[in-house]
Amino acid sequence: MKKAKGYVLGRSRLYRPARETVLRAAVYQYRDRRDRKRDFRRLWITRVSAACRERGMTYSQFMHALKAANIELDRKTLSELAIHDPAAFDQVVATAREHAAAADSATPNAARPTPARG
Repeated sequence: MKKAKGYVLGRSRLYRPARETVLRAAVYQYRDRRDRKRDFRRLWITRVSAACRERGMTYSQFMHALKAANIELDRKTLSELAIHDPAAFDQVVATAREHAAAADSATPNAARPTPARG
């Protein structure tokens, strides 16, 4: 009943409705803790993508180039860099661009898969 404090009408005063409401609230809490992680990752990807587009690169090209350069910055950190320290983000993009060019020149055209049309 202590957990049902603040609920409206019988949900805070009657045992059965209070118990049902508290259990339902717990289910929503559990689900939404996971959804919040998903939502934040989506936000960070959107921010990094926008910052990359301003610098003439797509998000997927940028992330691939970061892996080629062995730069292990997570999306949250990249998002914060893009917002609060654009100069540092420019340096990361420049490093990624160098490694992307090196990786592209090392891969022969025959080894690249052709994009699907349709």
